[in-house]
Amino acid sequence: MFWPMFAVCAGFVGLAVLGVFAVQVFLEARRLGAQVADSAGRIGKAAEELERAAVNAARAAEHP
Repeated sequence: MFWPMFAVCAGFVGLAVLGVFAVQVFLEARRLGAQVADSAGRIGKAAEELERAAVNAARAAEHP
């Protein structure tokens, strides 16, 4: 009777450990998603600034 009870307990402990790891992976994936969104916003802002600078440079080159 000991070994079947031990196997059931080990199974529950294994599932609990996998659950903890799944929560950690989920939280890290959310954090990574937030960082990617932040980076995309920064890249968009830099692209707008670069476009404005290119327009200003083109206007300056037209009128020497």
